[in-house]
Amino acid sequence: MQGNRFRNMTESALVEIVGIAIFAALVVLIADLTKPQLNGVPLIAVGIVLAFIPALLWLVAFYRQDRLEPEPKQYIAGMFILGAILAQAIGQPIIHDLFRIQDWASNNLLLGFLGSIFIVGIVQEFLKYAAVRYTIFGSAEFDEPIDGIIYSAAAGLGYATMLNIQYVVSNGGVDLGVGAVRCAVEALAQASTAGVVGYFLGQAKFNKMGPVWLPVGLVIAASLNGLISLLLERAPQLGTRYGFNIWAALIAAVIVAGAIFATLLTIMNRLNNRPTARNA
Repeated sequence: MQGNRFRNMTESALVEIVGIAIFAALVVLIADLTKPQLNGVPLIAVGIVLAFIPALLWLVAFYRQDRLEPEPKQYIAGMFILGAILAQAIGQPIIHDLFRIQDWASNNLLLGFLGSIFIVGIVQEFLKYAAVRYTIFGSAEFDEPIDGIIYSAAAGLGYATMLNIQYVVSNGGVDLGVGAVRCAVEALAQASTAGVVGYFLGQAKFNKMGPVWLPVGLVIAASLNGLISLLLERAPQLGTRYGFNIWAALIAAVIVAGAIFATLLTIMNRLNNRPTARNA
């Protein structure tokens, strides 16, 4: 029975992943074949659409893993919107206006890596943590450990969508090939690292994990976030200086984010097969 459930979950997740891969591949193929002459507002508009579609597909992929007692869709949507608001109102201003990471993190690889973890990673993952911890965490709807992953992933996808929109707008539009893949990877990465935070939140609520449990979870998520951020954000700047291909950086980001998602899938299966802890 448990084997069948895990197989169904895996097949469902694979369908979602393949669907997103096909979407990105189709955009790349169409852009390569038609070479659309877009610029200005039309190019930005297309880029914004590309920012939303992968996030919504990944949201479905995570939501479908909550098989025992799916969360109310309006709460998931609210967490998605909250993640986007936090990115726009707090996260990006802190990273770019307060720490001005764009002015110094591209100077060398080590600075870029440290900035990506200790500034970008910490800020982004703390805000996703806060989105869940200070809203739905105390609610009766957060009634099993897997809910931490689902709600955090929703916040992460909202955060990713805002990052992708800002990326599109700040560049006056994006290349439809690289842009489509980057948006899909950014969405998966932000959702997956948020899912790590969500796992630690779920365990903290239903098990006595000790005072260092949540800080450790935040550091792990921030480190993974920082690594992917380095590949996605600093690759265009560092690539010219160090001579590596941007596509190689995107592929590496896909591998890291995909590995996190696969780990979360295994964890979600295990949590679905556990006796509920809602009375703990």
